[in-house]
Amino acid sequence: MHNKIHRRWWLSGLAATLFAAMLPWATVLADERPEMEALLAPEPQHMLASRLATRFVSGYHYHRSKLDDDISDRIFDQYLELLDPNRMYFTAADVNDLERYRPHIEKSLKSADLDPAYDIFNRYVKRVNERVTFARARLAEGFDFTQDESFFFDRSEAPWAEEDSVLRQYWTQRVKNDYLRLKLTDKPDDEIVEMLDQRYSGLARRISEFKSEDVFQFFMNAYTRAIEPHSSYMSPRSVENFEISMRLSLDGIGALLQRETEYTSIVEIIPGGPADLDGRLKEGDRIVGVAQGDEDMVDVVGWRLDDVVQLIRGERETVVRLDVLPAESGMSGPPTTIALVRNEVKLEEQAASADVIELPEHTIGIIRVPVFYVDFEGRASNKPNYRSSTRDVRRLINELTAQGIDGLIMDLRGNGGGALLEATTMTGLFIDEGPVVQVRDTRGKVSLEKDREPGMAWDGPLAVLVDRRSASASEIFAGAIQDYGRGVVIGEPTFGKGTVQNLIDLDHISRSEVGLGQIKLTMAQFYRVAGGSTQLKGVWPDIRLPTPGEPEEIGESALEYALPWAEIKPTEYEPVANLAPLIAKANVRHQARMESDPKLQELIEDVAQWEKDSERESVSLNEAVRRAEMAEAEARRSERFGEATEAMSDPADVEDGEASDADEERAPEDDIYLFESARILADLMGLDESETILAHRTLPVTEFSKN
Repeated sequence: MHNKIHRRWWLSGLAATLFAAMLPWATVLADERPEMEALLAPEPQHMLASRLATRFVSGYHYHRSKLDDDISDRIFDQYLELLDPNRMYFTAADVNDLERYRPHIEKSLKSADLDPAYDIFNRYVKRVNERVTFARARLAEGFDFTQDESFFFDRSEAPWAEEDSVLRQYWTQRVKNDYLRLKLTDKPDDEIVEMLDQRYSGLARRISEFKSEDVFQFFMNAYTRAIEPHSSYMSPRSVENFEISMRLSLDGIGALLQRETEYTSIVEIIPGGPADLDGRLKEGDRIVGVAQGDEDMVDVVGWRLDDVVQLIRGERETVVRLDVLPAESGMSGPPTTIALVRNEVKLEEQAASADVIELPEHTIGIIRVPVFYVDFEGRASNKPNYRSSTRDVRRLINELTAQGIDGLIMDLRGNGGGALLEATTMTGLFIDEGPVVQVRDTRGKVSLEKDREPGMAWDGPLAVLVDRRSASASEIFAGAIQDYGRGVVIGEPTFGKGTVQNLIDLDHISRSEVGLGQIKLTMAQFYRVAGGSTQLKGVWPDIRLPTPGEPEEIGESALEYALPWAEIKPTEYEPVANLAPLIAKANVRHQARMESDPKLQELIEDVAQWEKDSERESVSLNEAVRRAEMAEAEARRSERFGEATEAMSDPADVEDGEASDADEERAPEDDIYLFESARILADLMGLDESETILAHRTLPVTEFSKN
């Protein structure tokens, strides 16, 4: 699995893709054109913004990195990667010529001399225009799809092309693959040629849309990325988009997007949004087309991300149709059309929810927490019924207790974090006072976030279910439960986002009338009560469930220049139990089921197939071979899911206002990860013969005595 698939940017646990929102595909103007007035150049406000930004990054970033030769090398490499991540535009000769800027990048930043950044960018533009011109000409010549030929689509780790002929060959195969993918949908040849010609000409047409502030943002983000992945610069336009996303009030599909080479890919499905409620759009899917209602599909391959986002947004209760390349079929299959009704992502739909799983000897309660939320205004004004994830979880615990549950699973899969306060108070529902997390700032000062209220809302057997998307506040909660020995952590290693970012408004500091943008700066790091950081390593589960990919290829550890794992002194806290002996025995039973249970065997097979598909670096350009692969993939899906697959891919149900199969909420028993977690917790309860290791009975907690 390639690292670029897992690149993400987070702010206080909330996933944000605004850094990626400006990653370029189409570009602007050339350095050797006679129309010199068309070349982009830095503007006065960019020089001021550069001085302010470098001062704050150098002086206040948690890592305190100085502008030196090492950082200069990193910035140069990051800038080229931002512009040409798949190495499909620049040749080795281009890069060798541009190397003259490498030793001087840090001096350029210090003196606010941005000319090198714009010169590199204009060279890049020239090459893009040349490749687009070649692609359109090659398209008109036609192709033979009976040849045994493969397209190696991933050049991200390949050397820069020594000869221009290498890139011509790449682009020939790329255009041929684009053609074949549409041919597999049985479109007529003339329609395919017209569609692809519009795609490539659209790239050239959008070249002129880039502005000087875009180039400045690319370069400043190369600088921040050279230090660590969660700091970034946002131009005034990006700030506006960021504020919209933080309000979660835009009417769209409820998905976070990012650039992945020429494609717009799904980074995360926002809980409670239309895509989440529909259930068909998945993380890793690539959007290749967008249509409004029953209008014609607009091809968006190669578009700027913010332009794709604008196309997906629209009026509430209107239909948007997406042509999607499913992650499971990779680059080879034809797109699937998914129709979604735009709507607002509402807090109520992101709220914690509960369910139960009935096992032969135990009833296991499930509480799903999609995000750590709180009504800060209501809390500050001491409103009696203000909403928070902790209050909602306490209420759900009371309801589940009334149903007679024996154990409880806190399901934090996909929970990217949220309010630190909520991670602390929610941990307090399961421990009887004590520290929850340590926070170390740029000065080295360590502060403690504590649960200060006595008693527990749930003092019985507890499990925490996590996955690679569980980050920040989720990792604080899971790490505290693990360190206290209060419960078992099940799933896969979490994301490893153990840093805190603050927004610095350059306009407010400079009081400039011209927009300067904002800096998102890493200024603190989380540490568990036992002393280890959640940074990089995340929280490792006590019992792992089968998931694709290796831990080091996932999450924070896959990000270049991520801050290292670190350790400080443990704080004073009192673990309540040593669960290791019980966990070891329960893991033996779990492994036995892995070898005998048919559904777990199917899961293992699916994981193996996913890993096999994700490791592919090429696709066949032979039509017969590709159609055979399609038939095999469809047969595999039908075997797993039967007729439901076909029903869920039909957009007519949504357009007609009817509920699709995906809208029907599946039983918790059908979630194999959740069901197996329930069985693991039941095993632990059976092994705890004294019924004192997993349970810690205390006096009851009143409804609103905590938080």
